Amino acid sequence: MTALTLTPIRVRARRPVGVTVAAAFLGLVVPAAVLAPLLAPYAPDAIDLSASLAGTSPGHLLGTDSSGQDLLSRVLYGARTSLIAPLLLLAVAALLGVTLGVLAAWRGGWTDAFVSRLTDVMYAFPGLLFTVLIIAVFGTGMTTSVLALGLAYTPTVAKYTRSLALSESRKPYVDAYRVQGMGGARICALYLVPNLGRSVAGYLVVLFGEALMSLATLSYLGFGAQPPSSDWGLMVQEGQASVVQGALLPALVPGTAIALVVVSFNVVGVWAADRLGGRN
Repeated sequence: MTALTLTPIRVRARRPVGVTVAAAFLGLVVPAAVLAPLLAPYAPDAIDLSASLAGTSPGHLLGTDSSGQDLLSRVLYGARTSLIAPLLLLAVAALLGVTLGVLAAWRGGWTDAFVSRLTDVMYAFPGLLFTVLIIAVFGTGMTTSVLALGLAYTPTVAKYTRSLALSESRKPYVDAYRVQGMGGARICALYLVPNLGRSVAGYLVVLFGEALMSLATLSYLGFGAQPPSSDWGLMVQEGQASVVQGALLPALVPGTAIALVVVSFNVVGVWAADRLGGRN
């Protein structure tokens, strides 16, 4: 009698409900930002003083601010800045952080010690204070804020990349390429850094929500986006004065948008980091 061979069935892990909801929400926010000119009922800078601080209505689904500007239109256009700026910030941090981390892990010795001490010093200096110092020197604006926060996030990415690169550089394939006479720069560029890509990408997804919140904070303080921008952080700052008049929507609408997007990116980011890191 022939024994039956049972083939193990691989069961795919079900995606958590929270991740599905957060991903669905982001799946609506991102296209809405791209299609803002088509979806927004008004121009974001269209002023109508006769409709100042109007509540929700068929003509203004989310109400208006003190200048009569439609909040729905401003939030849709503001999503562009609020989503693109963190991407640029993390691109700057990734370019510098990955370079420093891989260089420190590969060269070791005094190079590793110097990079480690440099990142420790930057860690000891409060990131927001460091950013404000750079803005004080080079002036306010979203471009300066993105570059300043990119530098502030660089030590975080560098330390994470260094720990990954130390482990990766000890693997047999690295020694094999060295024996073949391949230079260190070429090994790192063609093999080591690409092998770190999934883990670094997952880590950057986790940092996206924090980067968005940091940029919104700078805009709220007056260091980031400047009027007449529809940046969400700036909208909260502008709507704050309306709260004392009993109008909550000008500050509540962009504040809620920031909170929902940050929480959604954190939820999706943690799940994506686990998947990209190879942990199911």
